[in-house]
Amino acid sequence: MKSVWKGRLAYEIYRAVTRAAGPALYYLVEWRRRRRWWRKQGSTERVPPFAAPGVRPPGTPLVWVHAVSLGEALAALPLLRHHYSTSVPTTSSFVILMTTTTFSAFEVVKDLLPDGVIFQMAPIDTPAEVQRFIGYWDPCAILLIESELWPNLILYAAQKGIRLGLLNARMSSKSFKRWSTPPALPLISLMLSKFSLIAPLSNAEALRFQLLGASPTIIHFAGDLKYAVGDYEVKEKERKMILDDLKEQIADRPTWLAASIHSGEEQVMLRAHNELTKMFPELLLILVTRHPRDGHCIALELKGQKVNVAIRSKKEVISRSTRIYAVDTLGELRVLYRVSGVAVIGGSFLPSLCGHNISEAAAASCAILTGSYVGHFHQMITEMRQINPFSVKQVREERELVEALKMLLGDEKIRETHRKAARESFEIMSKGVVRSVWDLVSIFVL
Repeated sequence: MKSVWKGRLAYEIYRAVTRAAGPALYYLVEWRRRRRWWRKQGSTERVPPFAAPGVRPPGTPLVWVHAVSLGEALAALPLLRHHYSTSVPTTSSFVILMTTTTFSAFEVVKDLLPDGVIFQMAPIDTPAEVQRFIGYWDPCAILLIESELWPNLILYAAQKGIRLGLLNARMSSKSFKRWSTPPALPLISLMLSKFSLIAPLSNAEALRFQLLGASPTIIHFAGDLKYAVGDYEVKEKERKMILDDLKEQIADRPTWLAASIHSGEEQVMLRAHNELTKMFPELLLILVTRHPRDGHCIALELKGQKVNVAIRSKKEVISRSTRIYAVDTLGELRVLYRVSGVAVIGGSFLPSLCGHNISEAAAASCAILTGSYVGHFHQMITEMRQINPFSVKQVREERELVEALKMLLGDEKIRETHRKAARESFEIMSKGVVRSVWDLVSIFVL
């Protein structure tokens, strides 16, 4: 009882603070949205709404699925497609409302959703916005992806009798330490007590959720939805056109891809590329930064240094003399994985970072390299390496990265062994994940 009382007190403080800050938070988010839109359009024309109000059939139950950003939203897509597929007998039993928090996720995902899904930007976690949003849509259940633990949303939904599920549930060691502090522990315990289902990514994360107050009876395993992410970033016809066009431009040149590169990591990749070109003079680097604006700035800086760089957003053609192809666009990474047979996954070469999803590259049959700082993706890497040790190679330092790339680029037999291993591991790990997760949702939440 004492812990419940402390949790309620912590929540009332959070609620009061977010209520007071609500107007300022709303205008801050709106200003950032407008600035991003104007930057993209190159003018100060009227900014359209994030999404239309949406229409749901009268009397039809609605399930709200929320993902914060692009990675989580893409992980949720297979679930949505599974629900709306003709093989599922409950297709017409309810409609799905999908929300995301980031503008980049909204831009990509809005064109990939199955017919029938309503798509909105998520409300800010203030009492007024959450109550307005839930009051309008009146969901019968809410499915949160990964680590979206927002007090106002969770506790108001529970108050209204709405069932909650946390899928691909993630609780990193850093987040666990933060939630374990005396001010935060009662609040997280109160929130976790409101869930009907928590589907964690690993045993370690399951234990962390239990230590924070989740009941063992609501924790069930089903696998990682990110294994089920397919070619959803672009439509099939458009994907083939992009793929064919790039393959024609690259021709027979040796190529490697540096994907999801964060600020600071580009220096590691560029130094590695300079070293590799001594052995492979025609080598092409496809550089895909985590944030498109970073890629554009890097490309312009390299051009200023007289480096031959082609910029994707400007539709610049890759010539025989192009050394680096800078991809400063959204939504094409899975196509680019298929252009190059060798992929280095970023977000893993600096201590402040925590990795990215490697299953996308594995699905495209890439030979995969990653750095040491992989965060919760350590579980995915371990599982894939247990199936086949050649599926993923982790490197500890820049010199080791260069040597691994030399081996993969210089020996076709070794490269194909790694590519085949990655694809094989992916196929085994992805089998049945969506069905398993959906079965848990049907049993414990819907």
